[in-house]
Amino acid sequence: MLGILLTAALTRLIPHPPNFTPIAAIALFGGAHLERKLWAFLTPLLIMLISDIGFELLSGIGFHRQMPAVYISFAAIVCMGFGLRSRRRISRIAMTTFMASTLFFIVTNFSVWVLDALYPKNLLGLTACYTAALPFFGNQMAGDIFYTALLFGAWALAQRRFPIFASTH
Repeated sequence: MLGILLTAALTRLIPHPPNFTPIAAIALFGGAHLERKLWAFLTPLLIMLISDIGFELLSGIGFHRQMPAVYISFAAIVCMGFGLRSRRRISRIAMTTFMASTLFFIVTNFSVWVLDALYPKNLLGLTACYTAALPFFGNQMAGDIFYTALLFGAWALAQRRFPIFASTH
């Protein structure tokens, strides 16, 4: 399982479309599969922190004002993964993935609206903020679907192929 998570984490470091990353999928997968809840939270958050530090050192764009909203969103997605622990059907995973992407979009873009001076602090400004973010939502959804299918699928395949994994959470 660790190998699957590390491989997914490394993909954040390769060039990719904005928001097409594995972190939400790692959070969902960790919540669903990691036996210790603490590790379910720490895994995506530490991956984010370490890669954000790397991005900051290399390019100066790792840290930003929306970081608390991003990290809180991923912690909430771990909690959504807890709901999959005993019910890991494809339809349920797909619905939870959609809900996770939507939660991330709503929370992080609300943070942009609140913290940045780009948008007026009224309903029109909030609407403009969410509208401007729609292309990022498409990338977020595509990345979440891709990486969630990859993580859950790879683990299900490993459990079928190697009986030793079948008894693990």
